[in-house]
Amino acid sequence: MTDGNHENVPSRNRRRFPGISSRAYEHPADRSALVALRKLTGFDTVFKAMSGLLPERSLRLLFLSDSVRVSEAQFAHLHTMLLDACYILDLEKVPPMYVAQDPKPNAMCIGLDEPIIVVTTGLVELLDEEEMRAVVGHEVGHALSGHSVYRTILLFLTNLALKVAWIPLGNIAIMGIVTALREWFRKSELSADRAGLLVGQDLQASMRGLMKIAGGNHLHEMNVDAFLEQAEEYEAGGDLRDSVLKILNVLPRSHPFTTVRAAELKRWAESREYQRIMDGHYAKRDEDGDTSVTDSFRESVTHYAETVRTSKDPLMKLVGDLAGGAGDLGGKLRDKFTGGGSGNGKGGSGADTGGGRP
Repeated sequence: MTDGNHENVPSRNRRRFPGISSRAYEHPADRSALVALRKLTGFDTVFKAMSGLLPERSLRLLFLSDSVRVSEAQFAHLHTMLLDACYILDLEKVPPMYVAQDPKPNAMCIGLDEPIIVVTTGLVELLDEEEMRAVVGHEVGHALSGHSVYRTILLFLTNLALKVAWIPLGNIAIMGIVTALREWFRKSELSADRAGLLVGQDLQASMRGLMKIAGGNHLHEMNVDAFLEQAEEYEAGGDLRDSVLKILNVLPRSHPFTTVRAAELKRWAESREYQRIMDGHYAKRDEDGDTSVTDSFRESVTHYAETVRTSKDPLMKLVGDLAGGAGDLGGKLRDKFTGGGSGNGKGGSGADTGGGRP
């Protein structure tokens, strides 16, 4: 595959995934939603009909007129990365890509008819080549999954919610949809992180990129292992009050927290699923029409059940206990919510180890 006179081949030897379906790397919750939406008759037609209501044309004109379009003549190194990513994930139509002046590190893939990728100058200046390659792969993963359609809808609905905020019931209805879309949006980010890893094929570069997005360009002051320990502490720490605060903190966000993304990506990179893809065994695009909504939904439910079972978060552990028929509900709620222990009357959380800690 070529783009103009530029042959679309990777700058170094990386595995390529001919015909790969986005189902191969999508997070189970993301995959089940996308499979269901794709199965809806006339879904694409309806959303394209809505394009007249959405600010897509305005956004395209804005980026074309007030940003720099990536090409062989402009930001050539990003152009090469984009071609590499499309070649590796076998995305035939290379999306337009723009660099927008903004000191805040950010990237996005939007558009109904045709996805466009936008990266900010803050991101370009922050990341090195391999870290940036993972980000470009992340955005190409969004394009391959078709995320840009639903992300554009989310932008539209978020803006609409602000405009109808003075109508109580209207605002509640819109914000309910926005909240559900944001939950899907966060899972789609985990999917795209996986796509970025498939493109870059360098886990450490992906980790560094996420760490820099969290802490800036001070790599000599940061450590990937310590950064991942933060995710462990975030997930396991505190009591039920902290669990509730975590939920409230994440609800308005379109992206998962950066430490959580790093930990999730590392777990996936160490999984059998990732290794099978790297060995050439993955879902193919020409099989997408045969996928079962029921099976995809079941995978999503199984994933969430496993998340609850293995989570160290106090609320999730309580949910798991209740689902398992644990007794003394009142005592468990009291201890979990206050951080109090059980069995020694002194508080603490050492019940699992058989004794308190100093």
